[in-house]
Amino acid sequence: MRELSVVVTVMNEEDNIHPLVAAIDNALQGIDYEVVFVDDGSIDATRKRIKEVVSDRIVLVELRKNYGQSTAMAAGIDYSTGKYIALIDGDLQNDPTDIPMMLHKLKEEDWDVVAGNRKNRKDGMFLRKVPSKIANAIIRNMTKVYFQDYGCTLKIFKREIAEDLGLYGELHRFIPVLASMQGARIVQVDVKHHPRQFGKSKYGLGRTFRVMSDLVTMVFFRRYSQKPMHLFGTMGFVSLFFGILINLYMLVLKIMGQDIWGKPLLLLGMILLLGGIQLITIGILAEVSMRTYYESGNKKTYQVRNVFKQPVLN
Repeated sequence: MRELSVVVTVMNEEDNIHPLVAAIDNALQGIDYEVVFVDDGSIDATRKRIKEVVSDRIVLVELRKNYGQSTAMAAGIDYSTGKYIALIDGDLQNDPTDIPMMLHKLKEEDWDVVAGNRKNRKDGMFLRKVPSKIANAIIRNMTKVYFQDYGCTLKIFKREIAEDLGLYGELHRFIPVLASMQGARIVQVDVKHHPRQFGKSKYGLGRTFRVMSDLVTMVFFRRYSQKPMHLFGTMGFVSLFFGILINLYMLVLKIMGQDIWGKPLLLLGMILLLGGIQLITIGILAEVSMRTYYESGNKKTYQVRNVFKQPVLN
């Protein structure tokens, strides 16, 4: 097993491959490392450029089509062999010279994840920096995982943490949240960031809605993955209570001889009543699904970091 695997996900980065390989090799002198390139459906000469540098240290994992960055990262982690795993962008904006510092910090201070913070980010102000700052603030407040920069790809993990991240969809933006859900010790350090020299960014404002959708998923899994009834049940009983209250009031009006048919308040009461029943039912079904998930695969609802035992005396 090598000491470090550097996982690089790329799509249409043909001009960046050779400079990136050279930069990684210069930065990681003295470290037993490998580079796992994952080609996520490139349509240019990216695969060709990687094949030109494939060696005992460099591996190419070619995906059948473009699955997205999260899936590509998961594939790279699966095909890596290192004790520690580093993620880095393939566009030369992350600096490989930060990796030794991050690896040293992870090993010497016993962190599970060391993540990068692009302190002097070299991206456009209005299309990249401002939306990113807003998104980071929203994610911090909703997930209670307090990071300055969720979008920096440059991170180093202990292998067991990386393997259990559960990356799919577009959840790579929430890696600190996913790691935190495992009970990982996480620290963020300032890293260098460079302007893009070759190629075009694959990101734009169109990803905002996908981020918000994934954020809802993350909030649910972080707070309620093992107790979904606490979410759906609470909303259901609140809705049911007000529905019953409104309908009792309308019943009193009916007994007093008033015509209540078609009144908006009656419709609201029925909606709240039926909605409450549905939410409680969804909560029960979610509880059953969670129990099936954990029990069918003999999965535990906890993770143990260390076990300390009294030595046995002969």
